[in-house]
Amino acid sequence: MPFPTDYHERVYAGVLGKLIGVYLGRPFEGWEYPRIMAELGEISYYVHQKRGLPLIVTDDDISGTFTFIRALEDYDYDPNTSAAQIGQTWLNYLIEGKTILSWAGLGCSTEHTAYLRLKHGISAPQSGSIEMNGSIVAEQIGSQIFIDGWAMVAPGNPELAADLARRAASVSHDGEAIYGAQFLAAMEAQAFTETDRFKLMDVGLRFIPRDSHLRRMVDDLRMFHSKEPDWRKCREFIVENYGNVAYPGGCHIIPNSALIVLGLLYGDDDFQKSLMITNTSGWDTDCNSGNLGCLLGIKNGLAGIDSSPVDWRGPVADRMYLPSADGGRTISDAVKETFYLVNAGRRLAGESMAWPKAAASPTGRCRFHFDLPGSVQGFVVSGEQGLGDVKIENVQGHSRFGRYSLALRAASLMPGQKSRAGTATFIPPQSLNMHGYGLLASPTLYPGQVVRAYLEADAQNPEPMTVRLYLRAYQADGMPYSIEGSTAHLAPAQRCDLTWIVPDTQGAPIFEIGIQLESAGVCYLDALTWDGTPDVTFPSLPGEKTKVWRQAWVNGVQHWEGWSEEPYRIVQNEGRGMLITGTREWQAYQFSAEIRPAFLAKEGGIAVRVQGTRRFYGLLLARDSTLRLIKERDGRTVLGEVKIPYKLWQTLKFRLQVSGEEGEPVHLCAWVDEQQVFNVVDHERPLESGGVALVIEEGHLLADHMSVKPIQQEESK
Repeated sequence: MPFPTDYHERVYAGVLGKLIGVYLGRPFEGWEYPRIMAELGEISYYVHQKRGLPLIVTDDDISGTFTFIRALEDYDYDPNTSAAQIGQTWLNYLIEGKTILSWAGLGCSTEHTAYLRLKHGISAPQSGSIEMNGSIVAEQIGSQIFIDGWAMVAPGNPELAADLARRAASVSHDGEAIYGAQFLAAMEAQAFTETDRFKLMDVGLRFIPRDSHLRRMVDDLRMFHSKEPDWRKCREFIVENYGNVAYPGGCHIIPNSALIVLGLLYGDDDFQKSLMITNTSGWDTDCNSGNLGCLLGIKNGLAGIDSSPVDWRGPVADRMYLPSADGGRTISDAVKETFYLVNAGRRLAGESMAWPKAAASPTGRCRFHFDLPGSVQGFVVSGEQGLGDVKIENVQGHSRFGRYSLALRAASLMPGQKSRAGTATFIPPQSLNMHGYGLLASPTLYPGQVVRAYLEADAQNPEPMTVRLYLRAYQADGMPYSIEGSTAHLAPAQRCDLTWIVPDTQGAPIFEIGIQLESAGVCYLDALTWDGTPDVTFPSLPGEKTKVWRQAWVNGVQHWEGWSEEPYRIVQNEGRGMLITGTREWQAYQFSAEIRPAFLAKEGGIAVRVQGTRRFYGLLLARDSTLRLIKERDGRTVLGEVKIPYKLWQTLKFRLQVSGEEGEPVHLCAWVDEQQVFNVVDHERPLESGGVALVIEEGHLLADHMSVKPIQQEESK
């Protein structure tokens, strides 16, 4: 089946609809209709400020949706990717008690219950089955809230979408929850080619048993709608017949699916009205309006969102957080996730990937390209005191590489004043103490990497303007500071390419990069990207002096006693624990650390090309003094093994080097105290990229003097 001609833009609208719906409903999640009406009134726009809450937050609806679908990438975009493989993806990207899920406990949280089954060797779909967990636990809402991505990789193919949704949902759910996931995914897939909402429901129902509660609910609501125009009366009908009393548990799928159908039936195809109805009706508001927003975004496109009398997109600015064990993916945006899904859909259909403005980057993947209508990819006015104002707008043209660019307009500046527009590369100051779901992240930009920006001055500028790259990082006390980089002086209509090697920040994580305007005028940012190997040494200060810097490591251990004199003292009571930093883009580099496996350490060391807690290469020392070079990918492969002399508390310098580009075998070299111990080539499904980590299994590990460096030429031979 051919892709829709506007596939990219429809997926983008679906992703935006998901974000808007979640951010809209999150501040009053779990409220009942009477309380919503009494305290907030009808929900026609964002209400976070009324409740003193931030708009851009971590949320399981968002992070689960865009994380679990990575099973497709991790299993080579196989259309037959199994429920068991998707379950392995859960184990790889989740950090127990910290990321994505609510972690409310066995029998209370459906997803936590399923995770515990997976952790103890019960594979999907058994992990989410009624047989294993009972019908009340297995039929809660989580199967539906995580399902949108599986539809967006199957445009116009509801059969594939429903089948993928069934497999994905069965990791944690069963019964009516599976039907709800299939119903929604089939509608969303069909929405790429069908705009009639009643026909979409007909398509969704094709995948639902006729004797199911979900089928009866949808039929009843459609019948009620045909006779009664008032959505409030239909809401009362839902409460009486399909409410929480009839369907108990933490958050059952039937009552909440009913509110999605309610908004779809009574919203008259209007984005704002539909979300108003579903949100005002209460219950699991962020989940319900997130699903409905995604469906309407796909169906009606960007125009359906932008035609509202309110500005839905401006406050969001495409921003989203996806915390997982792959911390370099945490700081993301709607455009990045759009092209991730689009290319997954292309690969599923047997087509090659296509990235916008590929010529702007040596890697062929440009990070910030703005090549979708209205996109800003997280660029906002920098939150610093004393700066001049700058307006940010996506515009057509002024691009050498694509269709759109980002216009930065500084109307007037005082002498010596500057204005800045930047985007996050790590947790920004306002999100350091995120409430609710945890925000674990790694920076995406590091010293030693090469930043490239492509700019053009407006032809109508009254005089030449000065523009400069800048970045912001955290000092050890957590306070931000700025570093100014490459500069250009642009005459009207002049273009330029700025290149900047990021300087040493003494281990301080960089949290923002952007464009600084030092004179009035309009400048167009065509693209901004970076590449290359980091050259960074991580701080060796006591933990209390580096509290913010510690957040640059994804904390996947049960105890991190960083407040002591040793900055990296980690403990794992059972199983494997990891401290992870870096990004999925890293390929050729060497990682060094001084290691001291301590009491009861079953195994400990360092890892490279880390893609989660179950996908990495590791240099690990066991309790019996056996040193192993291993690959973790759907189980362990030992690439090398040797005995080394070792005494408890002895400090060893580990160095692990990795090279080999995408599609090539991986070359691994390892040293202990500068003596080479392994020189291995991995040919069998090698891991092509990833960050670094400290690894500890069942015990206590100390580390210090860690660095990531480019490979020395003589060592790469």
